[in-house]
Amino acid sequence: MKTFFYALVTLLTMHCGLSQNMASPTVEPITVEDSKSAFTDVERIGDMMNFLASNDMKGRDAGTEGIELAATYIENYLKSYGIKPYFQTYRDTLSNFNKPAYNIVGIVEGNDPSLKNEFIVIGAHYDHIGIVKMENGDAIANGANDNASGTTTVLEFARYFGTHKTNKRSLIFALFSAEEKGLLGSKHLAKELKEQGLNLYTMLNFEMTGVPMKDKDYLMYLTGYEMSNLAEVSNAYAKEKLVGFLPTAKEYSLFKRSDNYAFHLELGLPSHTFSTFDFTNFDHYHKVGDEADKMDFEHMAHLVNKTIPVLEGIANAPTQEIKLNE
Repeated sequence: MKTFFYALVTLLTMHCGLSQNMASPTVEPITVEDSKSAFTDVERIGDMMNFLASNDMKGRDAGTEGIELAATYIENYLKSYGIKPYFQTYRDTLSNFNKPAYNIVGIVEGNDPSLKNEFIVIGAHYDHIGIVKMENGDAIANGANDNASGTTTVLEFARYFGTHKTNKRSLIFALFSAEEKGLLGSKHLAKELKEQGLNLYTMLNFEMTGVPMKDKDYLMYLTGYEMSNLAEVSNAYAKEKLVGFLPTAKEYSLFKRSDNYAFHLELGLPSHTFSTFDFTNFDHYHKVGDEADKMDFEHMAHLVNKTIPVLEGIANAPTQEIKLNE
């Protein structure tokens, strides 16, 4: 989330005063007893986060050996749970970066003969900033909140739809590289999808979802809140105030600072980021302290479980109900 950095430094300064399982994910059968209200849990979220934010990744800098481990893990995860590659393989090589870097892109085809020709992108960036200035003997910026948390969240959504196949519209699950270099991964994919003439409905992005917000009456905020009716639609499917407005997000133009923005610019469709980083609840942005042990896995599991009905509702509505505001 380097694109957040310059806008946040001043504000963050004001507010400031690992088991490593390298194995590929284990396939777990989904049974009829599973409830979407309790689809994931603390243990699963913790395992994924401890892997993606481990020191072995060396901060997941785009184009490095460290991020290659994360890319392979994500590929294996998608394959394990029935998500097919969107392209010939899961890897989408970036054309706008000078080192080998890949988006990892999968698809769960819709089950409705007509609506499956409409597409929704659900995304998060999986890169971070790599090795930084030494601090207390540590130079690895592990990027747990930024953005192993969003990556884990999206992978669990992919697991749900990959195993349940309840979506009428087709869902593209995109894990972006080189977000920290200037949204390069999302810019690359948005351009590709536009050139394909894809009937893309909306882009839903997840960024820094690892810790809960404080003193809010909603679980997540939405960047670009006032630009569409997505919050209203989301809360209707959640049957509660799941998504709210964070004034500071508007003040610092966070709508323009994550991967949703590339799709807004390229395709002009409803594109937003869901986040729980509220500027007061996390002091380790782009620092070596952004470690998995500082994340709230219970919060993360709760967020996934609460958001699944929202995504399912949006994917299955008879009409495209998310509209840009005039």
